[in-house]
Amino acid sequence: MVNAGHRITDAHECSQLNELKIDMVGLNMLAGWTTNGDTIMIEQMPIFGGYTGGLEETAISDVATTLGSFALFNGNFHLDGPIHIRWNVTTARETLQVAAHAAAAIDANTDLLLANQYYPGAGPCTEMCLLETATQAINDTGSGRELLSGSAAAKGVVQDKTTGMEARVMGEAARTAAGMKVSDLNEIIGKLVSIYEKDFVSPPGGKSFRECYDVKTVKPTAEYLGVYDKAISTLRDCGLDIKH
Repeated sequence: MVNAGHRITDAHECSQLNELKIDMVGLNMLAGWTTNGDTIMIEQMPIFGGYTGGLEETAISDVATTLGSFALFNGNFHLDGPIHIRWNVTTARETLQVAAHAAAAIDANTDLLLANQYYPGAGPCTEMCLLETATQAINDTGSGRELLSGSAAAKGVVQDKTTGMEARVMGEAARTAAGMKVSDLNEIIGKLVSIYEKDFVSPPGGKSFRECYDVKTVKPTAEYLGVYDKAISTLRDCGLDIKH
């Protein structure tokens, strides 16, 4: 690796040394957190259509990395979130399938705490965003996840495009789905995905927080409340008897 003068002679070996240092920093941090009794969340988001391949391969990878987060890093809970390589969302038909199969398999065989990340394609103050979020909440609840983390609207990459209304519909959908038959939930999910998946090519950008909320009272505008009511009506029409 080094000569008599202790100089790096190989660029590849230099890169490996830097990676090792980074790994050791991470392991030292984990050791410190464990000693302090901190709650440790490990996040991993497999890419459907990427190196892991299709549905089956990505689900297997998802299960393996979830288990690894507990065994290798002493995590207290695992935050998932399969991403579609083309649409960059967690709410696509395929990524919902991966998330559901992985969670159901782990939930049936362990007592590990599972969470999921939310990246709908559409932005706030759009019915599509609310339907995407609600659909994933139904999916996560029916497959046994304990924690829901969202929602990062507009794929989570646009500044000031996240509001509390998306989290509200996520919570209400999850509460309603809890205890329902998986077969019934699958039917509802199929109907909802069919409504919005055609718009992944060009999802509505929605509005910024200050455009759909009163920033002084931190209350949603009448427009967003109207959009929310419309989304709730669609959810009910698809079979989810949501109350609020």
